[in-house]
Amino acid sequence: MSAVIERYFRVSERGSTIPRELRGGVVTFMAMSYIIVLNPLILGSVIADDPSAKTDVLGGILSLPQVAAVTALVAGVMTILFGLIANYPFAIATGLGLNTLVAVSIAPLMTWPEAMGLVVINGFIIVILALTGFRTAVFNAVPTELKTAIAVGIGAFIAMIGLVDSGFVRRLPDAANTTVPVGLGIEGSIASWPTFVFVLGLIIMGVLVARGVRAGILIGVVINTIIAIVVEAIVNVGPGGPDNPGGWSLSVPEIPSQIVGWPDLSLVGQVSFGAFTRLDIITVSLLIFTLVLANFFDAMGTLTGLGRQAGLTDSEGKLPNVGKALVVEGVGAAAGGAASSSSNTIFVESAAGIAEGARTGLANVLTGVLFLLAMFFTPLYAIVPVEAAAPALVVVGALLFRQITTIGLDDLRLAIPAFLTVVVMPFTYSIANGIGVGFISYVALAAATGRAKQVHPLMWVVAVLFVGFFGVGPLQEALAQ
Repeated sequence: MSAVIERYFRVSERGSTIPRELRGGVVTFMAMSYIIVLNPLILGSVIADDPSAKTDVLGGILSLPQVAAVTALVAGVMTILFGLIANYPFAIATGLGLNTLVAVSIAPLMTWPEAMGLVVINGFIIVILALTGFRTAVFNAVPTELKTAIAVGIGAFIAMIGLVDSGFVRRLPDAANTTVPVGLGIEGSIASWPTFVFVLGLIIMGVLVARGVRAGILIGVVINTIIAIVVEAIVNVGPGGPDNPGGWSLSVPEIPSQIVGWPDLSLVGQVSFGAFTRLDIITVSLLIFTLVLANFFDAMGTLTGLGRQAGLTDSEGKLPNVGKALVVEGVGAAAGGAASSSSNTIFVESAAGIAEGARTGLANVLTGVLFLLAMFFTPLYAIVPVEAAAPALVVVGALLFRQITTIGLDDLRLAIPAFLTVVVMPFTYSIANGIGVGFISYVALAAATGRAKQVHPLMWVVAVLFVGFFGVGPLQEALAQ
């Protein structure tokens, strides 16, 4: 059996081993399993009468258990398919930012099935662009320096996610009335038990990785989870919220009374394309354009960063057989809409598994299986709090950020776009935004300094598209008047 696995995934060829791949698969799941808890909080609601409920134009809601079930289902199936077809250790799940766009900007204008119909259309467009080679062409047209900057920016973005999810960095309550939008912990202090667990875990994991301990990230997550369980048992911190800002952010680390539960998959297939009759064609087209552009470059940026981290790219930063990967990712976007979990895309947290040694799709297969099992063992995986897994994101962010030394910063025509790409990603919480600003500034500086002919034509096309992307909001407002 091991020989068959070895030949199919080419494990040794990529300098890995089967145990290392399996460890990487487990680490990736642990680093991104929070999406099964977080996605329902973004898309779902408990009751429609709740003031904070995410209702559609008719007042309809998606229930939390339903969203959790389909989130795990699509992530599991698409992650396995990506591993088997593309043979890369890049897991797939509901895209953060994309789900917020659906919940906040799209669903209020139509019904939930109609909103998910637009997500399906977005996926089909992504697949067509991949099959025609357009996505691959754009991927290959990006200069090496910008590809490196994308990887570095993703490192900063991952670290920011870990710092925010752990409560180490928080948005200030009166951010609108101060020049400081975020701060350290609670009122400038990290004096909360969950954040203490994060800091302790970061130290433990940092030491393990710095000393080259095999499975250091996985060991760190396990140790940190045990510490969190002990802390909760002694102190009884409880879930976080407005009345308990020092509580655990998503899941409380305690032994559950129930381990197994049957998933509710009734949302699968609840899709409609009635948005075209409910709204005017221009508004619907703008919504689809926004989804496509965000999905397109979010995945491209993540592929670039993960490929470079895993050492799978060539000297020009190109990822072999990237076309297959982009097609499967597009199918994931459509599958997410068809199951009402929102568009699925490649997850940047896969970097945690890569840091553990994953180099092939075998790691993905295990990650996907764990997602499918999570549908039935929701109380069990919820034992791991975000604060226990967040140190892995910060450590991996540091590993990715090291690539900044390969960017030639002497030429400001490259240094400025690279810098903007890196900083905009964490500051706006969007990979696509960072890529867009980087592309636009790169093209603009090249044109203004007499290097316009050196810019690949597709870079001009993409830069213009991003100008439209950033101007969608004002355009929608102008059309509404």
